[in-house]
Amino acid sequence: MKRRTFLAASAAFAAAPLIPAVAGAAEANPLTLGWTGPYGGVPPFDKVKVADFVPALTQAMAQERTEIDAIVANKAPPTFANTLVPLEQSGAMSDRVGTIYGIWSGTLSTPEVRAVDKEMAPKLSAHSDAILQNAALFARISAVYDARASLTPEQQRLSWLYWNRFVRAGARLSGPDKARIAQINQDLAGLFTSFNQNLLADETDYVLYLRTESELTGLPGDVRAAAATAAEDRGHKGEFAVLNTRSSIDPFLTYSARRDLREKVWRTFYSRGDNGDAHDNNALIQKILKLRAERAKLLGYPTHAHWRVENAMAKTPEAAMALMMRVWPSAIARVHEEVAEMQAIADAEKGGVKIAAWDYRYYAEKVRAARYDLDMNQVKPYLQLEKLREGMHWAAGQLYGFTFHPVTGVPVAHPDITVWEVKGAGGQHVGLWYFDPYARAGKRSGAWMNAYRSQSTFDGAVTTIVSNNANFVKGAAGEPVLVSWDDAKTMFHEFGHALHGLNSAVVYPSLSGTAVARDYVEFPSQLNENWLPTPQVLNRFALHYQTGKPIPAELVAKITKAHTFRQGFDVTEYLASALIDMKLHLAGDADIDPDAFEKTELAKLGMPTELPMRHRTPQFQHIFASDGYSAGYYSYLWSEVLDHDAFEAFEEAGGPYDKTVAQRLHDKIMSVGNTVDPGDQYRAFRGRDPDVKAYLRDKGFPTS
Repeated sequence: MKRRTFLAASAAFAAAPLIPAVAGAAEANPLTLGWTGPYGGVPPFDKVKVADFVPALTQAMAQERTEIDAIVANKAPPTFANTLVPLEQSGAMSDRVGTIYGIWSGTLSTPEVRAVDKEMAPKLSAHSDAILQNAALFARISAVYDARASLTPEQQRLSWLYWNRFVRAGARLSGPDKARIAQINQDLAGLFTSFNQNLLADETDYVLYLRTESELTGLPGDVRAAAATAAEDRGHKGEFAVLNTRSSIDPFLTYSARRDLREKVWRTFYSRGDNGDAHDNNALIQKILKLRAERAKLLGYPTHAHWRVENAMAKTPEAAMALMMRVWPSAIARVHEEVAEMQAIADAEKGGVKIAAWDYRYYAEKVRAARYDLDMNQVKPYLQLEKLREGMHWAAGQLYGFTFHPVTGVPVAHPDITVWEVKGAGGQHVGLWYFDPYARAGKRSGAWMNAYRSQSTFDGAVTTIVSNNANFVKGAAGEPVLVSWDDAKTMFHEFGHALHGLNSAVVYPSLSGTAVARDYVEFPSQLNENWLPTPQVLNRFALHYQTGKPIPAELVAKITKAHTFRQGFDVTEYLASALIDMKLHLAGDADIDPDAFEKTELAKLGMPTELPMRHRTPQFQHIFASDGYSAGYYSYLWSEVLDHDAFEAFEEAGGPYDKTVAQRLHDKIMSVGNTVDPGDQYRAFRGRDPDVKAYLRDKGFPTS
């Protein structure tokens, strides 16, 4: 499927301009048909039957093969018009089916859907490889690439993208080596699916039910309400459920006064995929690492890390490691300071507690209250999910001129999902935004953005459809969902990805929206977090759920003063994961025991024992559920360096809503997709390369 597996460059599921489906069997399967209805057509979620997935995917692949064969059979000399244009038009059915299939796999997974995943993952991989290793097709692409000087800049970029993608997939290898690459990719596809399903099983099967007041000690009312709803949804009315997902365990670890239960919840969560049972992921990881190392060598790279980072802004793993190690000493030094403060409070309580990983969040809140007179429970009543959504929309309007209008009558995949039409400053239709905020059985954990359809203009104007997805736990019926400050930041982060897609103004869909380098795609999303704490957003939308009054200025001042609080924990838990990811993929074909490797390498780094990696290796979905962030988890740090440096451009001008800087951000970054090299995009916006000192200042770390 072309833009999901053939040319995908982001986590989004993208779609191409619509072209007519083939006659005959396509008409019998609603998933294969062109999208109809308003807004240029919408996904037919109301017509989805799991039984249709296998035949729909099979038919879509067959049609795409026919489209590719027609390009190759063209006897005319290769040109942009007769080679790359039909390539951009190909795979439309695959994209449509793949969009819906991806939503069911990621958010509505059932045993039946998981069976489809197992069956189809290797077939989809083989289909992608058959295209990428098509010698005659590559010859035509190469001819266009070699003659690219006569093309427009965007066409030149597209020709490079195709040529580079084929070369990196092994288009220039010998027949036997091509076959081996294809087999490795199929094997990896199956392993990724198994890893994902094992993790989902551990997140679904392990639930802690609380029944007594003693077990609820310390939990705020909204956390109790969410736990009660989660238990009732699972047939345990009158009890309280702590789910084995981050959105459920984080508040429990932060507020529960029961240390024994904190330890139990912590160990359960950080043991996902590592329980020595049928869902253990360690053996899968060993196989994945070996196959990746073998593939990299066949492609001419020393390691998988070198292959993955080559097209990123960092260019080399060494550059990525250098940035991480620039920050690491300051992060762990701060952790030691934080632990000392927490230990002093624990000692004063005379409970014999030595700070452990399951204590960090709990005692950190005590430190926050003592040092800053700030209890985040005082903040949460002002952070209503729906009001924050309104705030995101408002800020996007100030920066980009967008307005958001609720839509009814459009099919959705689940009743919890709502839809908005996005309009530009002139009232023109820009796209659709789908919002899927709540946790449910069969939905993977975390928060993310998808693109259901990519913007383009080359074959008629096609507007984008994007979605934001989260895992907030519903409260009691009729009660607003209150979220933490960290979750509010995550909302703005993921919405930044959506804004990147909505601002896209390119010609060709393969260059559209978030289809950029992995260590650049997180930049617009992390940048968007900066508008949450602005007074303009907080005064309008951080309203108390009972009184309707805005968050008090003195409380905002405390949040601002505490901005660098717990940065040791936040940076270290993330950076430990990023470093282990890179070290795993720099190890080549070494025999690796994932648990032992993790333990040994963290010890070498001086990892504090009082906190874990954010994603332990057996549950590291970013790098083992696909190739997506493999040797690329450092990207969040790289992008955050860009983010803080870029936001200082606003601060140096007229403030967060400065119209001139916002226009430059739109023109040089948000609208250009992958039509321009990311480094050139950033320099065009900032006038220079990024400076890491802005990041260090934001964290309160030394800049020298």
